[in-house]
Amino acid sequence: MFSDFAALIVLLPVIAFVLTLFLGKKLPHGGAYFPIAAIACSFIISLGIFLEIYPNGIVQQSWPWFANMNIGILIDPLAVVMLMMVTFVSLLIHIYAVGYMAHDPAKPRYFAETSLFTAAMLGVVLSDNILQFFISWELVGLCSFLLIGFWYHKPSAAAAAKKAFLVTRVGDVLFLAGIVLLYVNLSNLISNHLFTPEPGNFILQFKTMFEAAALIDPTQLTYITLLFFGGAVGKSGQFPLHGWLPDAMEGPTTVSALIHAATMVTAGVYLVARTFPMFALTPATLGEHFPALFPAHVPDSLLIVAYVGGFTALFAATMGLVMNDIKRVLAYSTVSQLGYMMLALGTAGAVLGAKAVGISMFHLISHAFFKALLFLCAGSVIHAVGTNDIREMGGLFSKMKITGTTMMIAALALAGIGIPFLNIGTAGFFSKDMIIEGTFEYGEQTGDMIPYAFAIIAALLTSIYIFRLWFMAFTGTPRSERHSHESPNVMTRPLMILAILALFFGFTQGYFYPYLEKNFELMHVEVAGHEGAAPEIPVIVILLPVIVGVLGFLISYAIYYKRMLDMSKIISSGNPIYKLLLNRYYEPKIGADMIGVKLTHGVVAQSGEFVDRKIIDGLVIDGIIGKTAFWLGETARKLQTGVVQNYASVTLLGVGLLLLILKLRGV
Repeated sequence: MFSDFAALIVLLPVIAFVLTLFLGKKLPHGGAYFPIAAIACSFIISLGIFLEIYPNGIVQQSWPWFANMNIGILIDPLAVVMLMMVTFVSLLIHIYAVGYMAHDPAKPRYFAETSLFTAAMLGVVLSDNILQFFISWELVGLCSFLLIGFWYHKPSAAAAAKKAFLVTRVGDVLFLAGIVLLYVNLSNLISNHLFTPEPGNFILQFKTMFEAAALIDPTQLTYITLLFFGGAVGKSGQFPLHGWLPDAMEGPTTVSALIHAATMVTAGVYLVARTFPMFALTPATLGEHFPALFPAHVPDSLLIVAYVGGFTALFAATMGLVMNDIKRVLAYSTVSQLGYMMLALGTAGAVLGAKAVGISMFHLISHAFFKALLFLCAGSVIHAVGTNDIREMGGLFSKMKITGTTMMIAALALAGIGIPFLNIGTAGFFSKDMIIEGTFEYGEQTGDMIPYAFAIIAALLTSIYIFRLWFMAFTGTPRSERHSHESPNVMTRPLMILAILALFFGFTQGYFYPYLEKNFELMHVEVAGHEGAAPEIPVIVILLPVIVGVLGFLISYAIYYKRMLDMSKIISSGNPIYKLLLNRYYEPKIGADMIGVKLTHGVVAQSGEFVDRKIIDGLVIDGIIGKTAFWLGETARKLQTGVVQNYASVTLLGVGLLLLILKLRGV
C-alpha cells in the first residue's frame, strides 16, 4: 500500500537536502542526483496513492504532538492532485537544472536548497491541520529567501531576497493572527460545551475546523478567513503585496520556474481552497450595508477574494505589456494568473459552492505546466544568448527551434487558444475559459459584472504581452552580435514533456472537475452552493475569451512581426501611460522609499534607537543600575587591602558571628 509510505513524500527530499549539502562537492553535478532520485520517488508514491484512493478514498494519518495538537497527513482529492503536480514539475525542473547550473560553482548549495524547498511545499500540501500547515508555510518562505538570493554577491539579488522575505512576512503575520483567533474561538466553544471534537480529532485539524465553523460568531469567522486570505495575498503575490514577486527574478531561472509555477506562489491559492468551507460560511454584510456597491447574498470573504483576484489579474497584465526583461514579463504573467485563480474561488465559489475549488485548481495545475515551460524556455534563451533583455534578442527561432516551438505552445496555452464547441484546445483554453464563464454566471446571478470585465480585459492583455515576447525574441533579425545556440538535451527534453502537458492536459477536465467537486463531501463537510441546473451560457460569452486571445495574437503579430506600427512614438518618456506602466505605477518607489524607508527607518528604527540609547542605556545601564553597581564595586574595592592579617581578622570575625547565631538559635 503506497499510503503506508505517505510520510516519505516529504522525508525523502529532506534526506536528499542533507546528503547534497554535505556530500555534493564530492559528487558529479553537485550531488544533483540525490534530489532528483528523491523527488522521483515522491512522485511515484504520490501517483500510487492517487491510484489507490481514486475516485472515493482519502488517506488520514495522525499522531499526538503536544497539548491538544497533532501531527498528521491528509491526502484527499485536493491534496493528491497538488502532490502529483508539485513532485512532477519539480522533478523536471531539477533535471533541467543539471544543464542550466552546469558551470555554477555553488551547485551543491543550489540543489540542497531546492530539495528542501520542494519538501517544504509538499509539507504544506500534506498537512492535516492548520498549525502544521503554517510551519511548512514558513519553511517555504525561508527557502525562497535563500534561493532568490542564491547569487548573494549581487546587491540586486540580496535586496530582492530581503524584499521577498519581508513582504511575505506581512502576510504570514496576518495568517498567524488568523490561526490564533481561530484557536481562541474553538477553545471557547469547547470550554462552553457548545462543540466537542469527534474522538481522535484534534482542535486545529481541518475536519474539526470545518465542523465547528458554523458555530463560530459570524463576525469572528469573517475576521479569521480574511486573516487567512491576508497570508494568501502575501504568498501568492496578490495586490498590494505583489511587489516581491517580479523582483524574485534575481535568482536563477530554474528557481523562478520552481517558485512561480509549482511551489511557493500556489501555496496561497491552495490555502484558500483548503479552507474554502469557512469562506463560504461568512455572512453577506457588505451587500446588505452597501447595496449600491456590492451584490447581495455573497459571503463577505468570497466577495473580497473575488475583487482582489480580479483586480490583480488586470493590474499585473498591464505591466506585463511594457517589461523588457524576459523573466519579468513572465513574473507579471504569474501574478495575473494567480489573480485568475483567486477570482475563480471568489466568484464561482459564491454561486457554485465547492465546484469553485475544482475550477481554480484546474487552472492552477494547467498554469503550473505552461508557466514552468515558459520559464524554462526563457532560461534556455538566456543560457544561449547571455541576456535577459528581449530588445537584444531577435531571430532566435532559426537556431533554437525546440525552444522556440515549445515556448509558442506555452504562449498559446497562456493565451487560452482553442476551438470552442469542438472542445479542442490547449490546457489554458479549458482552464481559463471556465473561470471566465464562472465570472459571467456570477454576474448573471448577482448583477455584478465587474469581475467579468476584469477577466476579459486581462485575457486580451495577456495574449498581447506573451506574443509580444515571442515575436521579439524569436522573429526578425538578430539585434545584437550574440551567438545563440540550442540548449543541450538535458534542458530541451523537459521542455518537450511540459509542452505535451500544456497541449493536452485540458482534456482531463471531464475527470478532474467531478473528482475535486466531492473533495469536502469525502471529509463529510457540507458546503453551500448553487442548486439546480446551471444557466445556459450565451454563445458570445463562450466565444469571447478565444476572440480576445486571437485578437491579442494579431495585435502583437502586426506590431512586432510586420512592423505595421511605429512603436517609437508610443514607447517614449513623453507618453505618460507608458511611463506609468514602465515604472510599475511607482509602486516600488512608494512602497520601498516612502513607506519602507520612511516607516522602517524614520519610525521603527529611530524609535528603537531612542528606546535603546535613552531608556535602556541612559536610564537603566548608565543610570540606576549602572550607578548602583559602580558604588558597590567601589565600596568592595576598598575592602580589598592586600594585607593577610586583615583577611584573617575578617574570617575569624565571620566565624565568630556564625557561632553566635547558631548558639542563640539553640543549635
